[in-house]
Amino acid sequence: MGPGEGDAAAHASAAPAAVAGIECARAGRVPGTGSSAQQSAMKHWITEYQRACPGVRFAYNPIGSGAGSAQFLRGATAFGGSDSPLKADEIERSKGACRGGRAIDLPMVGGPIAIGYDLPGVDRLVLDAPTLAKIFDRRITSWGDPRIQRLNQGVELPSLPIRPVHRSDDSGTTANFQAYLAGAAPDVWRHPVGKAWQGGAGASASGSGGIASEVTSGFGAIGYFELSFARARDIKTVRIDTGAPAPVEPTPTTASAGIAAARVAGEGKDMTLKFRYGAATPGAYPIVQVTYEIVCDRGNRKETLPALRSFLGYTASAAGQKPLSRLHYAPLPRSVAGQVREVVRTLS
Repeated sequence: MGPGEGDAAAHASAAPAAVAGIECARAGRVPGTGSSAQQSAMKHWITEYQRACPGVRFAYNPIGSGAGSAQFLRGATAFGGSDSPLKADEIERSKGACRGGRAIDLPMVGGPIAIGYDLPGVDRLVLDAPTLAKIFDRRITSWGDPRIQRLNQGVELPSLPIRPVHRSDDSGTTANFQAYLAGAAPDVWRHPVGKAWQGGAGASASGSGGIASEVTSGFGAIGYFELSFARARDIKTVRIDTGAPAPVEPTPTTASAGIAAARVAGEGKDMTLKFRYGAATPGAYPIVQVTYEIVCDRGNRKETLPALRSFLGYTASAAGQKPLSRLHYAPLPRSVAGQVREVVRTLS
C-alpha cells in the first residue's frame, strides 16, 4: 500500500457513517428480541445503521416483551426490547447474564396506545378512563349504553354488542394499557397491573397485529395497539376525555406531550419512567408507552459491546429520533434522549 493509501481507505470506509451521523463500530453480530411495538422503528434503525456500517449486523425478532425479556435474562441475546421496565426479581435474575453488573432499562422510543374500534357509521368516538375500564372489564357490554352516549352527544350509536379484544401473549402494551386504567380509573379497574391480561373475558389475539386483525373482523370490536397498526389498516381510533377542555386523539405529538410529563424513577443507570395517568393536561394523550432497550450496565459481551454502544448511541441521537414521527411513534423528549446517550457511553 502506497503513501496515503491507508488514510484514503480509512476515509472512504468512514464516509457512509459521517453522512448518516453514525459513529460506526468496525464489526459485530448483535442479536435482540422483544417488543413488537417497536418493530417498525427497529426495522428503520437497523436499515439505516447497517447502510452506514456494513461491517455490523443486527437481528431483531419482535416476539413480544415478555418473551424478549426472558431471552435476554437467559443470556441468549445482547439486548431485549420491552414496553414495561423490568421488575425487581427480573433485575436480580439478570445478574447471571450481566457478569459483575445488572440489567437496566433505557427508554428509546415512545408512542400512543391507540384504542381502535369498528362501528358502522361512527367516525368519531370519545371515551374516558372509567368507561374504557368498564368496557374492557365487561361491565359495559352494549355500544348503546347511556354511559357511552353521554360522552358522545349528537352521535348515533348502534345497539351492537361490544366485543373487546385483548392480547393473549404477555405484552408490555397490555401492561401499559392496564397501568393507565388502574392509574386513571382506580375505583373501577382494580386488577393487578402486568404483562398478562387481567381484565374481563373477551376475544384475544397474539401480538398487536393480531388484535388489529380481530378489530377489523366484525362490527362492534374494540382493541388496543400501537398507532402504527391503526394507520396501516385504516382503523378508526378513540379520542380520550381526560378532563381537559377537549378530548385528545392519539398522534405522535400528543403522545410526546404525555411522555414529557413523566419523570425518571429508576435507580443508578436505570432510566425507568413514571407516568401521571390521571393528569388533565391539554393536548397530552394519556395512554402512552415507552419501549425500553434492556442491556447490562456491566458485563456485556466483548464481541458485541462496541456495536451495541454504537447502535444505541445512534438510536438515541437526533438522527435516530427525528424520523420516528413519520413512523407514527413519539420521539423521546430531548432531555431524556440526552440522558440515555450518556448512559450508553458508560456501558461496559
